[in-house]
Amino acid sequence: MKKILLLLFCAFQAWAQNSPAPRLVVRGDDMGYSHSGNLALIQSSVKGIQSSIEVIVPSPWFPEAVQMLQQHPTIDVGIHLALTSEWDKLKWRPLTEAKSLRDPDGYFFPMVYANKNYPGLAIVDNKFTLADIEAEFRAQIELAIKKIPWISHISSHMGCSRITNEVHELTKKLAKEYHLIYENTQYPFDRATYEGPHQTSEQKIDSFINMLGSLQAGKTYVFVDHPGLDNAELKAISHIGYEAVAVDRQGVTDLFTSQKVMNAIKTLGIKIIAYRDLGPKP
Repeated sequence: MKKILLLLFCAFQAWAQNSPAPRLVVRGDDMGYSHSGNLALIQSSVKGIQSSIEVIVPSPWFPEAVQMLQQHPTIDVGIHLALTSEWDKLKWRPLTEAKSLRDPDGYFFPMVYANKNYPGLAIVDNKFTLADIEAEFRAQIELAIKKIPWISHISSHMGCSRITNEVHELTKKLAKEYHLIYENTQYPFDRATYEGPHQTSEQKIDSFINMLGSLQAGKTYVFVDHPGLDNAELKAISHIGYEAVAVDRQGVTDLFTSQKVMNAIKTLGIKIIAYRDLGPKP
């Protein structure tokens, strides 16, 4: 019996050594929403495990995001298509006329889907047109490619590219036209999330490491969160239902730059990749 168990253990070890490692994209979202966010996102890539950055093109700090990324051209970048401006004291507008996507003050609506805290101020609460969305998405894509020509992919802020099947198909069409990877439509992957509580920095780190231990050999995953800094700027940014932005996003930066996390990734043999590593462009 012991001999059989030993043979099984040896066989398992041989299989584990020959199995392809789990692959993980570590994605930081929302570059451009604030100066603090821009600093944290760059820090998370340069000094941490973050492997792709998503940029909101119509955001107020987009010009600085462009400047920072141009200084780090090896960072994988995605266009974070946006149709909302969710913060109460910080707003941005469409790049195009997009009348059906604007609130009464001319800004993007704060929410994509109906929200009791913002009645009537979600995109789906209003009569948006596919033509307005296409024009706005094209404008964002073209400006991003002009400023950051090595962009590899498209993602969507607050899920705005999947409001309807028509919008989803439109986004797939645009991705193909502009030779960009679109989320997981060309190269399927699984979403990785925290396994455990994640309010504090310490909880985020521990729950992220718990998640790492559950990744399966040969599979590809994407983990998404939003780095930031706990400072005066981010303390002024919030919306109803998400008030502790500065503390929460500092915790993400702490996670992405944690030596404990880096050691766990090395020990578990997980391969950190970027979107551009998923496969050839469409």
